[in-house]
Parts: sequence; C-alpha cells; structure tokens
Amino acid sequence: MKELLFGTAGIPLSTEKRSTLTGIERVRELGLDVMELEFVRSINISAEKAPLVREMAKKNDVTLTCHGQYWVNLNAKEPAKQEASRKRVLDAAKIAHECGAWSICYHAAFYMKDPSNVAFENVKKELKFLVKKLQDSGNDIWLRPETAGKHTQFGTLQELIKMSQEVEQVLPVIDWGHLHAISNGNCNTTEAFRKVLEQLEKGLGREGLNNVHFHMEGIEYTEKGERRHLELENSDANYTDLTRMWKEFKLKGVVICESPNIETDALTLQKAYRA
Repeated sequence: MKELLFGTAGIPLSTEKRSTLTGIERVRELGLDVMELEFVRSINISAEKAPLVREMAKKNDVTLTCHGQYWVNLNAKEPAKQEASRKRVLDAAKIAHECGAWSICYHAAFYMKDPSNVAFENVKKELKFLVKKLQDSGNDIWLRPETAGKHTQFGTLQELIKMSQEVEQVLPVIDWGHLHAISNGNCNTTEAFRKVLEQLEKGLGREGLNNVHFHMEGIEYTEKGERRHLELENSDANYTDLTRMWKEFKLKGVVICESPNIETDALTLQKAYRA
C-alpha cells in the first residue's frame, strides 16, 4: 500500500440499484477508495461474477477487502464444527481472491473456557493449515484475525501480534471500536492509541505499519465488551486524536468504516485524517 485509504463495510447505503458492482462505482463517486465485501452471512458473489467484480474495482481504482463469515471458530472442540470453520475460511478466501481482494478478516475463535495459551496454540495450528492450503492454490490474500470485542472471544492485540509473528501470510485486523469496548472505554486517548501503534510497530515492524487493515465505528459497550455499533457522532469515539496518531505513525493500508452510516462516517474519518 502507498497510503492510508478509507472505505465502507459493504455497499454504500446511498447506492441506487444496489449490487456489488454498483457499490464499487458509488465508492468512487463518493471520493472513497475501498469497499469491503461482506461475506458475513454467506458468500454472496459467485465464481462466475468474481472476475466482473475484479474488473470493476480495477476500472474505478477501488481496493477491495473482505469480511468472512461470522460462523468460524478455529478453537472448536467438535470435529464437524472445526471442519466447517476451515471450509468457510477457505471458500470465502477463494472467492475474495478471485475478486481481487487484498485482505480477508475473521473473528477467529472463542476461548471455549481454554486458557489463552491453549487457545492460541489451537488457533495457530488451524491458521497454519489454512495458509498452507491457500499457498498451495496460489492464493496470497492476507488472512486476518480481528481484535475481539468481547471477553469470550479470542483475539487480544497481543495474541494477534504474536500470531502474525509465528504464521506467515497472517496479519491482524485492528478494530478500534472493539479495543475501546474491551477496555471498558479506556482505549480512547492519544496515549492509548499511541501505545497500540507502538506495540504493532515493535511486534511487526514497518511491514505491520505499511499493511494495516483497520475497522472503525462508534461503539456501545458494557463490562462484557461490545454491545452494538454506533454512528461516530452518537458515540464517545475520539476519532480526531485517533486519525492524528495514524498520521504520526505514517500508516499505509485500509480503514473500513463499520458504523450504521458507513459512507458518511468513512468520509468523516477521511476528512479528519487529511486535515
């Protein structure tokens, strides 16, 4: 990536005759640069349509990312659930790659009452298996576990940095709303933002800073973590200082807005970053 790009989690809400293709065109019309393909409930692009999506993104100079299915648990105990999770990751990564997507993210796992170190090793084993399958098929898409928004979910920042050090073709998705929620509102200051980025730089070097995949939204939270996403203006998200830290660290990559008003808030973040 040459710079930090901003875009929407899915087809912009203002898109007429909504489809993936028209959504990409609308992203460009809005002055944004990225659209995340939302496979969260199902893979909604066929193998036949994927080359058209790739061509439309290239024509409009729009970078594509992808959010894989919700129903993935790489720490599942039942063999059937484990196999289903593998299949979901691989199937989505295949179509996303054929669409030209740069990166695909997942909520990787639940602790299932395992200690962190046990869950970590289980997830690492699965990710190594999945990366090997991707590489064998010539698929170089970044596979991205996402920072958790709830305490029952695997995916602290430290876990994901360590995972990225130990498994190739893996980097984290940092969801800043999730970090805010999981810290009970404490990850919302310049000092907190800087600490996150310093950890990222220390653990993954310039590669980590030059290939960020961020999610950002307002967030409602409780002591258990994330409750629901909010529009930025209806939340306590300190996005002005956050975007200033992004500039300070000279980040490159993508910022995907996951608020209920995806394009308006994506443009708000882009404007704050460029100010």
